[in-house]
Amino acid sequence: MLFRTLTAALLAAALALPALAQEPKREITHIAGDVWRFQNNFHTTVFVVTSAGVVVTDPINAEAAAWLKAEIARRFAKPVTHLVYSHSHPDHASGGAVFADTATVIAQENAPPEIDGVAPDIRFSERLNFTVGNHTFELTSLGPGHGSDMLAMVIRPENVAFVVDVVSPGRLPYKDFPGADIAGLIEQTRRVEALDFAILAPGHSRLGDKADAVEAREYVEWLRAAVAAELTAGKSVAEIVAGLDTGAYPDWGAYGIWRDLNIQGMARWLKQSGEVP
Repeated sequence: MLFRTLTAALLAAALALPALAQEPKREITHIAGDVWRFQNNFHTTVFVVTSAGVVVTDPINAEAAAWLKAEIARRFAKPVTHLVYSHSHPDHASGGAVFADTATVIAQENAPPEIDGVAPDIRFSERLNFTVGNHTFELTSLGPGHGSDMLAMVIRPENVAFVVDVVSPGRLPYKDFPGADIAGLIEQTRRVEALDFAILAPGHSRLGDKADAVEAREYVEWLRAAVAAELTAGKSVAEIVAGLDTGAYPDWGAYGIWRDLNIQGMARWLKQSGEVP
């Protein structure tokens, strides 16, 4: 009997381990003034508690959005009045229906007719400013590059810029630049640099500032030129991966897992774009 009881207990514990391992990391941290940051595992978003309601950005997914909505209601007791999508990629833009019952939904005009079942109420081309309570929100289209419907949002008076995927302060670009037009990505970063802000709140990695945007662009430009030179010299991608001197970036996040992928993705794009035969 004791053996059976112990066996059942061990089995139950073993079955519970995967669920515990998959429990998402979620937290809310303060950025500045009325601007807050929400983290769901490796994705982050921002929300602003204005005098007239709460403006949220990327919902991430339905479960994360439901958790955040409940926390906003519990902590601030104010309705969500606006939902702003940074872009329509599903790892950031899923779950918007959680907020759409009370929120005006805003997206750049190149976003699809529906984003995970939610049709934006307002679309804009180049720029859109709107005010909620005591805060102003300045939306700027970043043009094509990492997607075609990317926008940046600057929050006043805190001067916080919310920019997703285009810049991740102190971290290498994602894997092998999947789906990105790298020339466009560089121009998107230049548009971020042209904005007036003090704090950069990205969709991934730590908080930063304008210098981080400059460094991110300079890295991609350097990698583009370096890989192009090696390909033009007749080296294979494998040889470039093995020999390219990336010694200026070993302290950047994801260097150990994405360094080789960055080189491979850059080589692929250079060939596909025709920059290198």
